Amino acid sequence: MIGSGGREHAILWSLKRTSRVSLDLYCAPGNAGIAQLAECVPVSVNDNAALVRLAQALKIDLTIVGPEGPLAAGLVDEFERNGLRIMGPSQAASRLEASKTFAKDFMRRHKIPTAEYAVADSATTAIELLRSGRFGPPESAVVIKADGLAAGKGVVVAASRAEGERAVADLSSGVLVSEEAAKQILIEEALEGREVSVLLFSDGNSYALMPPARDHKRIGENDSGPNTGGMGAITDNSVVDRKTLNQIVSEVIEPTLKGAREEGFPFRGILFVGLMLTASGPKVLEYNVRFGDPETQAILLRLESDLFEIFQSIADETLRASSVQWKEQSSACVVLASQGYPSDYQIGLPIKGLDLVAAHESEARVQVFHAGTAKSDDGGFLTAGGRVLGITATGETLGGALDRCYAAVGAIRWEGMQFRRDIGQFKENA
Repeated sequence: MIGSGGREHAILWSLKRTSRVSLDLYCAPGNAGIAQLAECVPVSVNDNAALVRLAQALKIDLTIVGPEGPLAAGLVDEFERNGLRIMGPSQAASRLEASKTFAKDFMRRHKIPTAEYAVADSATTAIELLRSGRFGPPESAVVIKADGLAAGKGVVVAASRAEGERAVADLSSGVLVSEEAAKQILIEEALEGREVSVLLFSDGNSYALMPPARDHKRIGENDSGPNTGGMGAITDNSVVDRKTLNQIVSEVIEPTLKGAREEGFPFRGILFVGLMLTASGPKVLEYNVRFGDPETQAILLRLESDLFEIFQSIADETLRASSVQWKEQSSACVVLASQGYPSDYQIGLPIKGLDLVAAHESEARVQVFHAGTAKSDDGGFLTAGGRVLGITATGETLGGALDRCYAAVGAIRWEGMQFRRDIGQFKENA
């Protein structure tokens, strides 16, 4: 397993829980929670050569890539050149996430519904586009996006043109994202409706859907403040109805997979499609080419099938023969974050109460996934990131799952701990 966050912890937990065979698990680099499930190896996710050497030295049967960075850097291609089995999309396929410009142009080529957009090669051009009237009058909302990878922080939904111009300035100056990520800036119309995330397993030809999810991106309650990597997520039948899901499959998912094959990069791995359910139908907001975080935590709690077998079938292009089954439940994840996140935050703070939650995890149907933790000298846990823990639970209803999450949250504390108390409550365009 390559990665170090809550997503990777959830994947390893699911592998351990569902696999019909005994697995020796390794994680590079991992975190303190992951170390309870797998042997953590201090190798950077950004060092392709070192990861290849590690897989060779350990005689790894299958490698799973968690974050988007290594995928965009061509790690899958590098593994395959060295005869190593790996589950994830190629560098060419990863452009669907690594470049928002590429993704939007791809959608246009394959007639996949999405917001109207324009691409600017400089801040000056972006501001000219904003002032041109192409995206409505000055008082209307507009979306500003950095083209490259930005850890969920490269999108600004601006309430007005003036706010949009400030977002362009912030993106271009490196305030919000790296200058590399903002070499190009996208301007999009602001869509109205409800958001939904549809994730799927794909071997390039066949696919299997996961339970649709919704996440909370903003740091503050009532969807206020800056975007984050995600502060919570739910899966529930209320997220999207069957008719709309069928429309998403026929108008978005199948054309996306077909288009990828036609353009020479069949998509093998996890495809994440973020959509807005507008009055005129579902429209794509973004593609991710890996599991989302924290959606993964909520989704995998409901998996009944053997995750290792699913990953193997993707790598072997035999997914059609696999049956992927899910529990008929709801689930939720509440993220606990450090004070100051998503900006500057302190690390190294003792986390209290995890032992109380662990004592009741199985009977309470709660799991604690570690996103940014380290071990303390006394054997406890310390904060080591912006997003620290994902408190995740299932229930017969969404309310039941959320009640379990927040009961566990109430037992955990550290100095400055912040979380949203309104996970599962959504307003339009959240």
